[in-house]
Amino acid sequence: MARTLEAWSRRLKPATPSHRRQVGRGARLWLVSDPVRLPDPCAAAARLPRGSGVLARGAAPTVLARLAALARRRGLLLLVGGDARAALRWRCGLHLPDRAVGTQAFAWLAARRGGAPWAVLSLAVHGRAALARARRLQADLGFVSPAFATASHPGAPALGPLRWSALARRLGRPAVALGGVTAATAGRLPWRGAGRAAGFAAIGGLAARRA
Repeated sequence: MARTLEAWSRRLKPATPSHRRQVGRGARLWLVSDPVRLPDPCAAAARLPRGSGVLARGAAPTVLARLAALARRRGLLLLVGGDARAALRWRCGLHLPDRAVGTQAFAWLAARRGGAPWAVLSLAVHGRAALARARRLQADLGFVSPAFATASHPGAPALGPLRWSALARRLGRPAVALGGVTAATAGRLPWRGAGRAAGFAAIGGLAARRA
């Protein structure tokens, strides 16, 4: 399954934003960790193609330390979910969930304003409210979710391909599809034109061991 999802990601047109980080040029495939479903993503991250991305959500400090070293060694783009202090410590990107992160993000944001090349900023995009936040913070990319029904949030309404594409189009920066993205569902998302997917993000779809 992971191999097929990677094949889908290779069909995506690289994103070429005008800002200095050029986010999305190589990171079309994203592994997402989860405190319950995938608390230690290091083994799965080691199987990712070079230039892929990892979004670490709720990772323990020891896991995050190993993941940061692995990302540097393998040429992976690492984002830390909601923990600006850890992102600053490991000199990696920051992913902001819907909830506010408070003043702890000031130092990381200052490094970003200073031109730190590793200070990539992504946002969770679940609806229209996130669009203004993305513009205000000048986010580099957004994880638009849930694209499809997902085991991470049982019973949560999915966007579906049409609403997902509408949000991606209005986001105005590379949009990564998250939530229920597997080899079976990836092909239902647009990968050309406005509102296209710039990348696929998955937990189970990339965590399974290859045969």
